[in-house]
Amino acid sequence: MTALTTNQLEAFWLPFTPNTEFKRRPRIVSRAEGMYYFDQDGRRVLDAAAGLWCANAGHCRAPIVKAIQDAAATLDFAPSFQFGHPKAFEAAAKIAALAPGDLNHVFFTNSGSESTDTAVKIAVAWHRARGEGTRTRIIGRERAYHGVGMAGISAGGMVNNKRWFNALAFQADHLPATYNRAEQAFTDGQPEWGAHLADELEKLVALHDASTIAAVIVEPMAGSTGVLPPPKGYLDRLRAITRKHGILLIFDEVITGFGRLGAAFAAERFGVTPDMITFAKGVTSGAVPMGGVVIDKAIYEQFMTGPDHAIDMFHGYTYSGHPLAAAAACATIDLYRDEGLFQRSAELEPYFGAAVHSLKGVRHVADIRNIGLAAAIDLDPIEGAPGKRGFETMKTMFFDKDVMFRVSGDTLAFSPPLIAEKSHVDEMFGKLAEALAAA
Repeated sequence: MTALTTNQLEAFWLPFTPNTEFKRRPRIVSRAEGMYYFDQDGRRVLDAAAGLWCANAGHCRAPIVKAIQDAAATLDFAPSFQFGHPKAFEAAAKIAALAPGDLNHVFFTNSGSESTDTAVKIAVAWHRARGEGTRTRIIGRERAYHGVGMAGISAGGMVNNKRWFNALAFQADHLPATYNRAEQAFTDGQPEWGAHLADELEKLVALHDASTIAAVIVEPMAGSTGVLPPPKGYLDRLRAITRKHGILLIFDEVITGFGRLGAAFAAERFGVTPDMITFAKGVTSGAVPMGGVVIDKAIYEQFMTGPDHAIDMFHGYTYSGHPLAAAAACATIDLYRDEGLFQRSAELEPYFGAAVHSLKGVRHVADIRNIGLAAAIDLDPIEGAPGKRGFETMKTMFFDKDVMFRVSGDTLAFSPPLIAEKSHVDEMFGKLAEALAAA
């Protein structure tokens, strides 16, 4: 395969990337299959991150590829404004069937960021439709990531994602993060300590008054900040407090949805049903961009009370329910079912957890967290250069160990496709142990 030219490399400004460093020695993948990426020379690289938390069914799976090809040859585009096409309705029904409780309606977007913005707009509009137009404030959580739209930046709690854009943010406040290393270090699964942190919501209600708060949005498991499983009882407590004060509860399941935690949604695993669930990534196994919001029946019906000719929600996207994305979603969900991938994820979880915790005591390892097929390893930072050890470890693993994963500062994140075998788990953590010991 022809190498990229300097002009080609310079033309693309990569997101969330130190571009100057990248372009000196690019980390390029050109092909993918199953559990692996392949670089331009044909070198095989184990994907220990499901791409970007999204390729849950593995890469280039034949049923998904065929569905996309057939859709492209049949219906390249159809509007969702005032019109529709069959696959969008089929996909919505399949997604709604996986969601718990009365979460029966799906509003399609194209990404997790758009899903956050959509859920927040629906929350604010729903309160207004009920005569509570003062409810406009959103409560997020420290260390949260909800995408890069303005709702996501406002509700999010990762400082570097907010600092340049705070002037554009809307009314939001934040619960404390659920992680405390002194109390939770090297916990396998949900920590025992931390449920009481949900009670901080009562303080925010007292500060702002419930009449000003539209919704609380949280990741059931905080992913991008480094896999923070919820303390036992925490989500239940959030659910109770939001109900008490008439506040909507939104679960951001862009990462946790579609089998990452051994169930269709984390809401199912934790036995807590929110009012809305945002999703993206795994809905198409990353094959075509798609996201959305699953919405409770009572919320949806509130908007369905106007005249027949009147638009009920002034919101949407040109590519909402795009034919190729909808076809990919249907094929992906069918593949999850046919291969029992959610159950497979649950069955592999104990082995995966034991493997990552075997790194306790390895050089530079400061903490380990895991739940489902997701794990994070905190490394001791290099003095005066926070984030450098994590970054260099990621490069070493890609170039020298043929393993690819996510890095955020000095935190390494692993989230392999749900088709992973025990041998793949052994490879990713065995090679990491070698790399850290030699660093």
